[in-house]
Order: sequence, then structure tokens, then C-alpha cells
Amino acid sequence: MVFNESIVEAAALEWFGELGYAVEHGPQLSPPACRDDHGADRRASFAEVVLVGRLRAAIRRLNPAIPEEAREEALRKLLRVGTPSLAQTNRAFHRMLRDGVPVEYPRPDGSIAGDHLRLVDFDDAGANDWLAVNQFTVIEGQHRRRPDIVIFLNGLPLGLIELKNATDDEATIWSAYAQLQTYKAAIPSLLHYNAALVVSDGLQARIGSLTATQEWFKVWRAIDGQAGLPTEAPKSALELEVLVRGVFERQRFLELLQHFIVFEEDADSGALHKIIAGYHQFHAVNAAVQETLRASGMTESKVLREDTGTYWAGRMHGGKPGDRRAGVVWHTQGSGKSLTMLFFAARIIRERAMRNPTLVVLTDRNDLDDQLFGQFQRCADILGQTPVQAASREKLRELLAVASGGVVFTTIQKFLPEKGETMPCLSERRNVVVITDEAHRSQYDLIDGLARHLRDALPNASFIGFTGTPIEKTDANTRAIFGDYISIYDIQRAVADKATVPIYYESRISRLALNAAALPKLDEEFDEITEAEEPAQKEKLKSKWAALEALVGDPGRLALIAADLVAHFEKRLEAMDGKAMIVCMSRRIAVALYQALITLRPDWASASDDEIEVEKGKTCVVNQWTTGKAADRLALIPAGQEHILAQEDGKKRWLQLVSELSRAFALCAASDEAAAIRDDVSFFQALQAALSKQGGGGRQTPDQIDAAVRQLVSKAITPAGQIIDVFTAAGLA
Repeated sequence: MVFNESIVEAAALEWFGELGYAVEHGPQLSPPACRDDHGADRRASFAEVVLVGRLRAAIRRLNPAIPEEAREEALRKLLRVGTPSLAQTNRAFHRMLRDGVPVEYPRPDGSIAGDHLRLVDFDDAGANDWLAVNQFTVIEGQHRRRPDIVIFLNGLPLGLIELKNATDDEATIWSAYAQLQTYKAAIPSLLHYNAALVVSDGLQARIGSLTATQEWFKVWRAIDGQAGLPTEAPKSALELEVLVRGVFERQRFLELLQHFIVFEEDADSGALHKIIAGYHQFHAVNAAVQETLRASGMTESKVLREDTGTYWAGRMHGGKPGDRRAGVVWHTQGSGKSLTMLFFAARIIRERAMRNPTLVVLTDRNDLDDQLFGQFQRCADILGQTPVQAASREKLRELLAVASGGVVFTTIQKFLPEKGETMPCLSERRNVVVITDEAHRSQYDLIDGLARHLRDALPNASFIGFTGTPIEKTDANTRAIFGDYISIYDIQRAVADKATVPIYYESRISRLALNAAALPKLDEEFDEITEAEEPAQKEKLKSKWAALEALVGDPGRLALIAADLVAHFEKRLEAMDGKAMIVCMSRRIAVALYQALITLRPDWASASDDEIEVEKGKTCVVNQWTTGKAADRLALIPAGQEHILAQEDGKKRWLQLVSELSRAFALCAASDEAAAIRDDVSFFQALQAALSKQGGGGRQTPDQIDAAVRQLVSKAITPAGQIIDVFTAAGLA
């Protein structure tokens, strides 16, 4: 059996059918074909990208109280949604999809009623019309294109999937991505309504938005478990199947449409970017919302539960109803933490049980407050209201003295009362949610100070923390305020998902030396300094100052390291752009090293882009290959790969043997004996091609090339000074 793109397509359609979608083939919907007497599937021409009959039926079904004339006017608005800008058109449509189409109609008394017509029932997936169509031909102008799979919701083409052959090493997911760019230029009307784009070769799969570059087409690794399924699929699972089931399960897709798509406009260039949440953000936010409902005591509902893993989101350990501790979301630096906070804010605002809550977004530094506020302000449309920044204590009190609603940004320092005063209670409501950035950091040494004032001001508020670094095991303060983890997305998972870049390590040492002349005097001077202390306390002090942390943090050593870091980093910048992150042994050393660095480079202090996040049996096998369903056949490839790679030199031996088998088969392909094993050879060749493509046997990807160049540049740079390169010193360079 020849393995080709149609196998991947058939497998995907099988999965959509299992998810409750009707499945049709493009020719069945081609003009003048009609599926029923009501013309529900009829297309007047190939230029029509909306299934008007299905859309009209859904509008009537979902809006029975709105007059027919107003419903028809809303339909006309949808069909004329196009503007010169594809991205702006998509934004305008998405607003109507999420919030409804504005309509007006006369009341019986002659007054004019304003209303919003629903296009989708977000609460009941079964109330909507779901359809997956393959080979859906569209003609626009002189262009005729036929996308592989289009997903329709109530007649609206919201999903577009472009597929390539898993066993053709020239046909990659990025070939599919390039095809999508062709569609944007040739048949833009189809993309007016698009919510999500998917590219896949059957094995690899990525999801992205209308405006996303190749870099921002991301893997979707998790299938939400109604029955506690693992959040991360096993290695042998097909990425395409995980994506289809993880994104397009009907109720989950409705959640994605309503809460996890945002448009951000670049203030400098005016460019509009459409952003779709990643799987780690989607599941973390849903878990956070459920835990906030529990913590606030506003409602009792089922809580999302997912098993522990490298990526995890679920119920907080030990959380009790009404305890005001919603938990901590730990998503590593560079994984889109600020956007996760935005999606959470938008999601909790729309939660009916919260009854129009007030959100207080808290940081501990003005520059971080400005950055986070800017992110929310640029994406305010998803919030349904404009966030406000409290510039002073007085303004903060004014903004919080409201009956409901509001998204208020402030720093924790503004909860400090005036001298001689106590902090007044600003709101006793339970539907106040305090969202804290870098939760653990802002609570150090504040549990009896600013944190207490915050609790006095908002005694019934619920607290949730977001951080890019893990909480220390001994940090009881953070757990007392926020509770335990509700989601974890660590650096290894983020690097594997290409949500953040890998960290490259160069081993370098700054020697510690003892001043021989000062040694005889140390004990005498120590005794003078500690003469009033008890012997036990003296021994504790000796241990403390002889500890590794004290030696590592010696000011002279830190000055030497700072000079080396400056020289090393600036030489790297001459060769390539990049950022640097410094990890220190303790907060004391971090502060001291920071001071040493800004002494050398004052302009590095409080940089304007500080902490801005970049934002995402053999016989049985052969029988399945020859007679199984498309999805079953496709699933054999990763399973076969796993088996081969588990053997000693498995890949090398397999590629060699299949190459020899293919040459031998080609010499006798016409014989009856060869024909009998044709399907076996086809399967072996499919595995060979998949291994070659995914294992790096073919051309290197741009990311692989970039990584190689980075390492080359790294080897070429040798900083001056007294820092020792460990590999050079050991004779291994």
C-alpha cells in the first residue's frame, strides 16, 4: 500500500467523526449539489466560503426572540465582514463570534431595542452544528485552491488544516505552513472567519494563528482528561491526533474561541498580532479559575484534575472552600506568563458565578507594573473593560471603593497606610481577586508588613500567584498567602516545546584566594568583635562567615566576575543578538553582583525592556498497515520508530537494511514473489522515511543551524581577565 497524504487526511477525519463532527467530502458540497430539501449545505458558487444554509438555521435556533428581519440583517453583516486588512477583518469577526452581532429592531411600543445576536452557544456544544469537510474547493478571482480539511461551526469556517505526507522527507510541516501563506494571498475570504490554523505531516503537528510566523506555530501536547487522562500524551502518540482531540473536542474548542484568543496591536508599528493560548496556558487557566471559585467561596463546582507531570495543572493540594488561597501558577521564564495572567483575568471576569469581580493585579516594582499594565492595555478587548493603573495611594483607594467590576494595577507598596494610621478596609466583597506577579518575591519580609496591610484593605479577597521561578520548599510565607501549586510548566518542557530558548552553559571559575598576611590576625579581631556574645553564638557566627555563601559572595570576587560578565556579554553582542540571565547563590549575592554590574555599566540599571516576556508482532503490524483504518495505519509509524530506536544502533541498521531491501525489491518488483511482500516493503520504507526526516537524517532545520552557529560563536569568544575556562585549563578545549 502506498502511503500518501490521503492516509493522513482520512485519519484526521476519523478522529473528527469520533469527536461528534459530521464528516463530508468537498464534492458533496460543491455547487449545485444539495444535501437536503432545505438547501442547508448548498453553495451558490465556489466563491462562497460560508455554508449559508447552516448558518441561517443556527441563527434562528439560537435567537428565537429576535425578529426574522434583524436576524437576516445580522447574516448580511457576517457575509460582508471583509475589509482591506485581513487581520483587521478577522479581528472584527472574532469579536462578533465571541460577543454576538449587534442588532437593532423595533419593539411593539415603537421604541428601538438594541441586542446581540448569538452565533454560537458556548454553554452547550450539542446545540451547535459541527462539520468537518475535506477537499473544500474555493475559487476567488483567478485563484482556485482546495484546502485539505476545513472545520465548520454553525456554517462558519473556523478551522483550517493543511496536511503533508508523513513518509516524504521533502514534504514537511513547513511545506504545509507555506501553503497556508498561499491561501492568505489567493483566497483570503476563507481566512476572514478563521480561528485556528493547523499544519501536519501526520506525525508532527503545529497550531498557530492567522498572523503567526513559523516560530509561533506550536505543538499541542495535552488532551484534557475528563477521566483523569495524563496531561501529556506518551511519546508514541501522534502529535496530530493529540492536537485534534486536545483542541477540537467540541466543548474545549468553544472555550478556546471564547477565552483564549486575543488580538494585540503593536503601538510602534501598528501591526496587529493574533495570539492563541498554548496548551500549558489553556489548562493552567482553567485550573486556576476552578480553584479561584473554590477559594472565593462564591460557588461549589467540579474542579479540573490532571495527574502530576513535567507539565501539570490541577487542583491545589489542601485547598478548602472559602480559604481565599487559589494557588500558584509556576510557568518558567519566557513561556508567556503575562499572557497567561491576561487569559486568566479575562476568563474569571466572564465567569458568571463571580458576579462581575474586581481584579487587583499586583507587582512589587513600578517597571514591572508598567510592563504588565501595557500588556493588558494592548489586549483590553478580551477583558471587556479598560484596565486602570493606580498612580497613588489615594487613586488606589478610589478605584477599589466600587460596588463591582474593574481591573486595577498597582504595586504592593501602595497598600502602606499613612504614617500613624491603620490601613482602612477598602472592600469586604468576596468577589475580589488579587493576582500577584512573582508571588514569592513580593512576600519576602512582608508577611507582617505590607502583606498584612493588603489583607486589612481586602479582608475577603482571594489570592492567586504567578511566578517564573519555583517556590522554595522552606517558603512558608508564599504558601500561607497563596497556597500550593496549581500548575507547573518547567524550563525543560518549555525548551522541548520551543516556547523558550535553551540555555547554553560555559564552565568558568573565579578563584578564591586567602590573604596570608591577614590570617594571623583573624582570630584576634573576631574575638574583639564578638566579645559580648555567648560562646555558642560565637561558634554560630564562625560557621556562618566561613560558609561557602560568604566566600562566594566576597566583594572582590564579585567585582572580578562582573568585569568578566560585561566583557563576555558585549563580545557576544558583537557577533549576535541575545539576552543573558544571571543565577546567583543567594539574594544577597544577587544584589551585590547587580551593584557591581551597574557600577561598570550604569545604563544597564532598570533597563526599559527589563523582564519583558517574549511572547508561544510483525504479522499483526503488517496486517494493520494493509487492512486497518487510516488512523490505525498512521499510528503504526511512531510505534515502529520507538521499537527501532530502542535497539542498539537501531536507526543506523534499519536505514541500511531498508536501503538494501529497496534496491533488491526494485530489481524484481514485477515478480509474483515480490508482489506478495509489496505491502511489507511499503511499511518498511515509510518507517525509513519518517526516521530520516524526524531524526535529522535529511536537511537541518533553521533552528538546528542557528544552534550550531551559536556554539561556533561561543567557541570563538575568549574573555580577557582572570576568569578560568575549566575546559581549557583541563586541556580539553
